[in-house]
Amino acid sequence: MCGIAGIFAYRESAPPVDEQELLRIREHMIKRGPDGAGLWVSSDRRVGLAHRRLAIIDLSETGAQPMATADANFRITFNGEIYNYRELRRELESKGYAFRSTSDTEVLLHLYANRGVDMVHALRGMYAFAIWDQRRKGVFVARDPFGIKPLYYADDGSTIRVASQVKALLKGGAIDTAPEPAGHVGFFLWGHVPEPYTLYRGIRSLEAGTSLWIGTGGEKEKRRFFSVSEEIATASATRLSVTREEMHERLRAALRDSVHHHMIADVPVGLFLSAGLDSSTLTALATETENTDLRTITLGFREFRG
Repeated sequence: MCGIAGIFAYRESAPPVDEQELLRIREHMIKRGPDGAGLWVSSDRRVGLAHRRLAIIDLSETGAQPMATADANFRITFNGEIYNYRELRRELESKGYAFRSTSDTEVLLHLYANRGVDMVHALRGMYAFAIWDQRRKGVFVARDPFGIKPLYYADDGSTIRVASQVKALLKGGAIDTAPEPAGHVGFFLWGHVPEPYTLYRGIRSLEAGTSLWIGTGGEKEKRRFFSVSEEIATASATRLSVTREEMHERLRAALRDSVHHHMIADVPVGLFLSAGLDSSTLTALATETENTDLRTITLGFREFRG
């Protein structure tokens, strides 16, 4: 869990990036990233990126963010983990890309350099990121298919601000804080604020499985690259001629594969035991992986002691 932030003054009429505003946004997410902090503002002060780091992969300074390619054409601030980054790295190395770290962050940078905005189709993981493209003069932001990692943005028509938390954007001080009726109604009806709304008119949530490109001059392109509802509808309309035993084996293989990829880390991996079937199953599968340093945690309450 890291904290990311960015400001892009995409119209010439917009005031330059306020570094102090960006710092206020970043530092209001310190609990999301206690292991380090970074900040970058372009020389023309039209764009700035910030990061609060929780180190999971590549604990060294080479994994610090915001991170840039060697030619400084691309810069990124990233929250999350890419589970297939090792496979993607091997593919990129075969195409001539050179790496200076062992982080999944650098894989994202080179993948964008190689595939552009279509990079999201190759990713397996939970993520929210913002990439500054010096060549095209724009910012590309994206959120993972299931919306595991949060990403909020505020666009006033000349400047866009992004961050991992609503309260961080508010701390920056340049946001329209008028109430958003749709957000409040949704909360009272369903107990949560439906995407893309928040409780504030000036802030929106980037929907799960969605990317957004913002170019200099106001060019914008929002794309939905994954929809859970569409995937379920497609699957339900597909008939499979397999036995129950084959279905069980497919499910078992999928669970094993998912747990295996989630165990990739340069720090100890923990698992919460709730005494239910889910956590027990995950723990059993986790013990089959190469990572044997599994730490389990459970909660006990005095009133339930015999």
